[in-house]
Parts: sequence; C-alpha cells; structure tokens
Amino acid sequence: MSRAIEHAKEVLANEAEAIRGLIPLLGPTFEAAIDAIMACKGTIVVSGVGKSGLIGQKFSATLASTGTPSIFLHPSEAMHGDLGRVRKGDIAFLLSQSGESEEMIRLINPLKRIGVSTVAMTGSHGSSLARNCDLVLDTGRAPESCPLGLAPTTSTAAQLALGDAIAMTVLTLRGFAREDFARFHPGGQLGRQLMRVHEIMRSGDRHTVVPVGTLAKDVIARMNATPGRPGAACVVDPSGILAGFFTDGDTSRHLQQGVAWLEQPIDRVMTRTPTTIGPDLLVSEAMSILGDRRFDQIPVINDDRRPVGLLDIQDVVAAKVL
Repeated sequence: MSRAIEHAKEVLANEAEAIRGLIPLLGPTFEAAIDAIMACKGTIVVSGVGKSGLIGQKFSATLASTGTPSIFLHPSEAMHGDLGRVRKGDIAFLLSQSGESEEMIRLINPLKRIGVSTVAMTGSHGSSLARNCDLVLDTGRAPESCPLGLAPTTSTAAQLALGDAIAMTVLTLRGFAREDFARFHPGGQLGRQLMRVHEIMRSGDRHTVVPVGTLAKDVIARMNATPGRPGAACVVDPSGILAGFFTDGDTSRHLQQGVAWLEQPIDRVMTRTPTTIGPDLLVSEAMSILGDRRFDQIPVINDDRRPVGLLDIQDVVAAKVL
C-alpha cells in the first residue's frame, strides 16, 4: 500500500470515528434544540466563521431545502447591518469548534437583545460561546486529521454530520414527504419525477375542445388554429362531458379511405371511449400509459369527466421527465 493511500485511509477513519463519537453525546440538549426548531415560528439563523462558516452555510441550506426556513448570517456582516435580517423569536445556531472565535462571541449579545434564542455548536463546553448561549450542542473533541493538528478536518466533519442529524430529525418529525422535497427542488431530477400532469398539460386556449356535431373538416381546422398545434381535439356533449377524442393520426387513417367523411359530423370518426387521465396523476405514470398504448396525446379530465387539458408526449420530453 502506498503512503498516499495509507494516509488517506487514516484521515477517513479518523473522521468516521469523530462522527461515531457524536452518538453518545446526543441527549436532552439535542432534544431541546429539536423542540425549539419545531416550535419556532420564525427563521433558523446559522452563523459561523472560516471553515465553520462554510459548514454553517451547508447546514442552513439543508434546513431550507427540507422545509425549515433558514438563513446564513455572516458574523462580521451581521455587525454592519445584516442583523436586520433577524427577528424576535428566531433561533440562532452559532458554530465554533473552539468556542472562542471573537466574531462569534461578539454576535451573542446583539442577538439576545433582539430576542433571538442561541444554540452553540462547539467542541468546548467551557468556552465563552458555550457559557453564553441558551443551549449547547457538543460536536466532540476528536483530534484533527491534519498532520500539523491545525487544519479543521475531523471537527468540520463532526459539525457537518450533527447539522445533518438535526435537519433530518426535523424533516422526519414534520412528516416532510417526497412531494414536499420536489416542491423545493423543481429544477432537480426528483422534482421532475414527481411533477403532476396539470403542471405541463395543454389547457385553456392551447387545448382544442369542440361540441358533438361539429363537421370533421372544421375540427381539423380548429386543431391547426390552436396555439402550439396540439394535434388532437376533445369532443364534448351538450353538458360539457367528454364524448370522444380525435387526433392527427385519425385524420391520416381516414384519409386513406377518401375525403367524404370530412363533410360529416366528427361523431362518425372520433374515438368514443378514449383512454383518459386525471390532472393530478404523476407525469411519469402518464408517460407509462402513453408508452404502453403508443399514444402521442391523451385527454385530461376532471372528476366530472369534463376535459381540462391535453397531455402531449412532446410536453413530457420538454419537461425532461423521461
């Protein structure tokens, strides 16, 4: 084994051990911090400087992306106006492994004057930060993996893991679901997988709807005049309930037999019992229906069987749900 691999394994083992060392440190104070977050009507403010600040930014981002409003407050900028981002009733998590970072110590009293509860995340219970905060979460005191014992390594790994433990515990207690996660990540793959039909279907003036009795040639003209040229039309009875469906594919098939049908009511050539889907169906499930039946379009109806939209396979492709 090379010296490089041997040293890398040692670093990883040290950091893994530092994280494992957090498990016996969890207790009433951790529960109190979770209870405070759950009861908080304001924002979870996270602050730190240096490497702890970078970890704090990730902690705050994880909270926000999983349903807990959170901001990162840089301690230096806070003293020059950014305290205006904070409100009475907020909770501030202050990260400092030593608990003696000057910027963090200076931040405590201004936060308290505003009415913000403070939680120290530190490896030193006897530090100035720990003594002056309302709650203290222990991040452990494992030695750094840096050969010089200086660069934050095991300490930041422990901070990161403890932040994740807090965020995931809160997520679980809130009953935060995949659909909730997707709502905060609309640009991600999961967000696309959990997209509903009503989010991408063609509706309003982009959806061709005609009454029974309309001549076939007029239905085709309406389809071609509809913005986006959907290539399909829903046919409704006098009460607005779906009576049939007609597509460009139907046009091609019937033209092989002549053109006389163009002067006849669409009722003669439409599909009378089309496959339909609801607007709240997952797009991924709708795509399976389109694929299994080799459809390019499918009508979307509500609980009263009234057409509310049209899903086209091209819209699914454009949404990158495939």
